[in-house]
Amino acid sequence: MKITSFRPDFNLIKQDLLTAFYFEDQDTASFTALKQQSPVLIDDLVNKKVLTAKLGSVTPLIGHANLPCSHVLVIGCGKSADFNESSFIKTLKTLAAEAKKAVSTSVAVAIDEIKPAHRSVQWSVEKATETLLTSLYQYDATKSQKAEPSALTHIAYIASEENLELAMKTGKSMAHGINLARELGNLPANICDPAFLAEQSINLADAYDEIDVEVIEEHQMTEMGMGAFLAVSQGSDKAGKIIVIKYNGGAVGEKPHVLVGKGLTFDSGGISIKAAAGMEEMKWDMLGAASVLGTLSAIAELKPAINVIGVIATAENMVSGGATRPGDVVTCMNGKTVEIINTDAEGRLVLCDTLTYVERFEPASVVDIATLTGAIVVGLGHHATGVYANDEQLQHKLISAGLSSWDRGWPMPLWDDYKVDLESPYADFRNVGSRAGGSITAAIYLAEFTKNYSWAHLDIAGTGWNSAKEGASGRPVAMLTQYLLDRVQ
Repeated sequence: MKITSFRPDFNLIKQDLLTAFYFEDQDTASFTALKQQSPVLIDDLVNKKVLTAKLGSVTPLIGHANLPCSHVLVIGCGKSADFNESSFIKTLKTLAAEAKKAVSTSVAVAIDEIKPAHRSVQWSVEKATETLLTSLYQYDATKSQKAEPSALTHIAYIASEENLELAMKTGKSMAHGINLARELGNLPANICDPAFLAEQSINLADAYDEIDVEVIEEHQMTEMGMGAFLAVSQGSDKAGKIIVIKYNGGAVGEKPHVLVGKGLTFDSGGISIKAAAGMEEMKWDMLGAASVLGTLSAIAELKPAINVIGVIATAENMVSGGATRPGDVVTCMNGKTVEIINTDAEGRLVLCDTLTYVERFEPASVVDIATLTGAIVVGLGHHATGVYANDEQLQHKLISAGLSSWDRGWPMPLWDDYKVDLESPYADFRNVGSRAGGSITAAIYLAEFTKNYSWAHLDIAGTGWNSAKEGASGRPVAMLTQYLLDRVQ
């Protein structure tokens, strides 16, 4: 995709599609240009209420005389005072959908006109690029009839500000990372299994000199005493793996920032088997791993001067004669014992040993990302990622990165009061507490394995995907990428 910008002059538009933004309470330059060139047409459409300023409404103008280009979309933006970041994204998604239908090859976007208050033109260009490119994503990997590729090959921003190249590049790289995470998440579990994720990681290393990959197999986990991880993977015929992806962009010896992704490529629940209805959605239990790969892809493309290590804890949670039973007690890598009350609380088991493992990197920070609990969906819905941390500054930095990238998170507590729920008479602790505060007690469990470094946990069960129809969202790739870019000195 070619992405450029040019100074505001509607007489110089060479693209075949122009978006004119129409607010209820003020005229934009693009809408004014339309009225000046086609006053009778525009007045007639307004009087007949064909053209409306309702947010997300679209009025296509094709084949009329005196238009700035062959195809114009008038997109309603509501009231200017109410136009915010969410309105901005809805407007860009509307534009992308209409551009697909119009089979346009190039589009001109007057980005200054829809810049949200308190946001810069740089931010608007970056977020618009990300939104347009992710809106053009189509899944067809397992369909016999492939989707028609988008005809759009050129996005041109009409902007009063110059030097927008970095914003375009950042938005483009974020979009590539988000779409990679979505593609991995949407693939079925018979294709996207632990070995497949390892293969994709190796492909990433082949594409970028800055990336190295190491794959840790189950026999190595046994030697390291990863009893919790192996308790999950032992029920499957497919071996679990820990995939270590190192991006070496910073100085030698500079402490890395570590991302740990939960990669349960299918979660049947194990012996504590899930209900059949909706179980097909459990292919999405690896979205934490997908977000790590997506973020590393974006970082490798942008090449910031920072060291990052992505660690993917991947396995299947299946039912077999060799599967772990409720009531089993296992020993974790750090020597702690865990009574497994519910085998469907498996994500915290693969993560806890992996979180112990990453101590060896002497990390500057560790962030794990997991579709961990249904409780976070009850608490926050599908809009905000739950952000836990043993370091308030780290929690603040992640939430700030989420606000900056509009991939938002919400702070959650890690109070000692909740620890009583994990007490066990047969082990150091159990792997689940009561249903009340289930997302918090899951994070409390993970916190037991992160005492030696600054750590945060992102519960993305509500934000990693919204519905079977929409598929994987690619969140929180934008938040994570922004967090890492903010760490560059």
